[in-house]
Amino acid sequence: MAGIGVKLNQIFEKNTLVSALIGFGYSTVVTVAPMFLVIGAIILMGSVLGLSEMAYAPRELFSCTVLYIFIFSLVTTAPFNAVLSRYMSDVIYEERYEDILPCFYLGLFMNIMFSCLLGVPFCIREVVVGHLGILYVFTGFCGYIALVLVFYAMLYLSICKDYKKISAFFLVGMAAAFVISLLLVHVFSFPVTDAMLSALAAGFLLIACEEIAIVKRYFKKNSGRYRPVLAYYKKFWKLVLINTLYIVGLYVHNFVFWTTDLKMIVADSFVCAPSYDMASCIAMFTNISATVILISRLEMHFREKYKGYSEAVIGGRGLDIRNAQNRMFSSLSSELMNLARIQFIISVALFLACVVILPQYGFSGLVMQIYPCLAVGYFILFLMYSAIIFLYYYNDLSGALWTAVVFFSVTLFGSMIAAQLSVKWYGIGVVAGSILGWSVAYFRLRWVERHLDVHIFCSGTLLQSKKGGALPSKVYDVREQRREERMGKQR
Repeated sequence: MAGIGVKLNQIFEKNTLVSALIGFGYSTVVTVAPMFLVIGAIILMGSVLGLSEMAYAPRELFSCTVLYIFIFSLVTTAPFNAVLSRYMSDVIYEERYEDILPCFYLGLFMNIMFSCLLGVPFCIREVVVGHLGILYVFTGFCGYIALVLVFYAMLYLSICKDYKKISAFFLVGMAAAFVISLLLVHVFSFPVTDAMLSALAAGFLLIACEEIAIVKRYFKKNSGRYRPVLAYYKKFWKLVLINTLYIVGLYVHNFVFWTTDLKMIVADSFVCAPSYDMASCIAMFTNISATVILISRLEMHFREKYKGYSEAVIGGRGLDIRNAQNRMFSSLSSELMNLARIQFIISVALFLACVVILPQYGFSGLVMQIYPCLAVGYFILFLMYSAIIFLYYYNDLSGALWTAVVFFSVTLFGSMIAAQLSVKWYGIGVVAGSILGWSVAYFRLRWVERHLDVHIFCSGTLLQSKKGGALPSKVYDVREQRREERMGKQR
């Protein structure tokens, strides 16, 4: 993400209100703009095509289909992206660019196969049990696979620091989806929900094609070395668990409430809890700016201190190393505190705006009763994720794994308990999971600070390790040595 840091430093060095607004806007464009473009396209299509005027059943079917496409495309890509990102970073650092295409093709194959293992049985259930049309089910499946491709290819463009191109591709794809939806309804007389789903699938496919084309344009040579990619999954299996547990933990509380009295079953296949899901969505957007703030401040401030420490380790004196280490951890503590302060102000302002404005647009009742507790939970959750990012910086995968395990487990069981409480406490599982996960990450960072010298200077090996048979238990024989000495004297 160095490209972001350089650009932001150029913007913010002017120290004006306009430059601050431009910097925040730039950070938003390269981080969360794709998500807002997709949401904006869906809202625009729905308002222009009159989705709200349709019958309740097809409207809810469309909403559930889109919900499942987004959630499960994120879940099925989670086990792969973290390890592939690590492999890509190492390959680029070693300038072995010909090894990137094998990584891309193998990861793509595994990702698609795993996504199909979950998606195909569900589609069969939609047709057999839900009695949905094959064309509608196939369109939803295409949208799901296309979004999997989008998320997968985004990983490679992110490594290449092409954040602006990612946002541009989403802008083009969603603009095309809007035009396609109009054509399908007004020219080909498609039902509104079918047209919107088909347009979204086409838009996602267009974005995926654009991203894959850029990846293949950047990396043209193929070394054919696929085995090292698989070896990384064995070496960095913790990354698989960390990313999977974190992503699933984001939605596990929703899954719990899908089994309660709040649930709604659509076409005997889709299960959701509209009130709880909407409250979760609003709570997430209340705190989503934490992602923008984190990336901005990491690139503008912490990264330089981290780089200074790394350079001191390579060729500095002991005093230089200690001073650089102190500056680095002082910066880390400062960034965590600044993130909490800034995000708290933003979250409070957005919370008040939601409480006052949203009821005027129909968001009231259960949604607004559940929302406050979830808003607190997501605030702490994003702080926890920032601590995980810092643990990644120090290659402390064990600490990050414990954080993810605690977060997932406590959120799961806490949500089960919360489902038995009153409505206003439904989000307490997310709050408890985020607090305990944050606590584990924080104390692990303090542990890393105390043991950083051991972690940096004592983790290597002097002898190259290799596989082979066990060494003999007898390494020295006194009698044999004396016999050889006597024979030498006789000669």
